[in-house]
Amino acid sequence: MATMNRRIVLAARPHGEPTPAHFRLEEARVPTPRAGEILLRTRWLSLDPYMRGRMSAAKSYAQPVVIGEPMVGGTVSEVVQSNNPDFAVGELVSAYAGWQDYAISDGRGLHRLPPGLPPTTALGILGMPGMTAYTGLLTIGRPKAGETVVVAAAAGPVGSLVGQIARLKGARAVGIAGGPDKCRYLTETLGFDAALDHRAEDFADALAAACPKGIDVYFENVGGAVFEAVLPLLNDFARVPVCGLVSGYNATELPPGPDRLPTLMRTVLTKRLHLQGFIVWDFADQQEAFVRDVGGWLAEGKVRHREDIVEGLEAAPEAFIGMLRGKNFGKLVVHVA
Repeated sequence: MATMNRRIVLAARPHGEPTPAHFRLEEARVPTPRAGEILLRTRWLSLDPYMRGRMSAAKSYAQPVVIGEPMVGGTVSEVVQSNNPDFAVGELVSAYAGWQDYAISDGRGLHRLPPGLPPTTALGILGMPGMTAYTGLLTIGRPKAGETVVVAAAAGPVGSLVGQIARLKGARAVGIAGGPDKCRYLTETLGFDAALDHRAEDFADALAAACPKGIDVYFENVGGAVFEAVLPLLNDFARVPVCGLVSGYNATELPPGPDRLPTLMRTVLTKRLHLQGFIVWDFADQQEAFVRDVGGWLAEGKVRHREDIVEGLEAAPEAFIGMLRGKNFGKLVVHVA
């Protein structure tokens, strides 16, 4: 086993878009597990949009990453030393070990990987993104047969599953993505009823044409111009689960133009909208049902997923920056070791 632990730490807090200068690759001694602890070696690292918020010192639902400490992140890790009777050397577990080769755990929060599936599914369709889609759509969105469900960032790990679950529930699934390749993937591979390119000049008109009966559920994880196009199409009593606002994560000031809040609030009132923000662990009690249902659909071929894998821990910063620009296609994962 190596004696040095590579770590990518937060070097400075970005103002606007992160750059490679905001990260630093450094080495430290591999930590030694004490009584009751285990040493984990990172095999796969998940990269997700929420990490941009953790780079900021602004008040949020979770503590920010400390300058000089490793970036946070979900991992698939191997137990390489164990002083904990609940975990054996060689086992693979899902963990929250962050952007580093090795980490210490006392065993809390670790989950053994489901058998018979690729390890990376624990970071995507059967991990946090998949559970975000499952809980947000079914608990807040509550789609009914015949309704229209629209989802932003639909080619990503959350949005792609939202649309597929909507279809399984008998609803129409309309996806919004960036570029023709992603839109074709949604309709030709995942079975979405329609897919719209948010970069197209006629996007708002195309969205209205794809939703002739309006929108009953809008799964929001983008915000900005996409939400502006969706808002007038929402039906009375529409449900809007909000799990992210990635279009504004790098913003340093409010968008130009008139104050949009009165229009939003008037629409919420007159259409009696149910608009609810959530963090996936608000629904932690649904994890068993999520793994059972989505794992079953995956095994039966009823849902599909796509991964975008980059090689090497040192590639994480550039891959993360690219993800915030929409460059990834599918669940972004770093193969660390």
